[in-house]
Amino acid sequence: MNNRPKIAIIDPNTLSALGLKAILQNVMPIMTVDIFGSLSELQANEPESYFHYFTAMSVVVENMAFFTENKRKTIVLTLSLDTMSQLSDFKCLCVNVPEPELVRSLLMLEQHAHGKGEHLPPMPAILSQKILSDREIEVMSLIVQGYINKEIADKLNIGLATVITHRKNIMDKLGMKSVSALTIYAVMHGYVDINKI
Repeated sequence: MNNRPKIAIIDPNTLSALGLKAILQNVMPIMTVDIFGSLSELQANEPESYFHYFTAMSVVVENMAFFTENKRKTIVLTLSLDTMSQLSDFKCLCVNVPEPELVRSLLMLEQHAHGKGEHLPPMPAILSQKILSDREIEVMSLIVQGYINKEIADKLNIGLATVITHRKNIMDKLGMKSVSALTIYAVMHGYVDINKI
């Protein structure tokens, strides 16, 4: 039995649920993420074993009693910021935004709920090892803050080709393909303050 903490996504929209699952697994690699199409599906699978329920707004509205009882665990997935007033008692996450913004919101939620990781189990050793050189960490920090290669070269007094090489090495070492994944890594490992993104 794996004892990784579990998160449930309860959303009848499979595509949306799969996308959120991929992002959540990047943000919190130690979590197991399960998808349920309805509350009854979740209830048939030990609902109390989940740390959080990321739940479509329609599911919360239809099953208000269950989610009010589990308010601490529930994060409502909304499509716009103004719908949040109806559910102001709940933590809400607007999912109808560009990926970098969604990633930032998830990281903010994660840091707010688990400041300094106190309620989270320890990271697997491989994820907590220092993989990057100090210079690569500097370059990564500037990448996730939105600087372009030329600006990074100027800031660090290095050549443009060197920045490009560092960028490639960082992505290769971490096995990442996108700046969003890099952003998650940088914030989760404390290399970048989320407020600078």
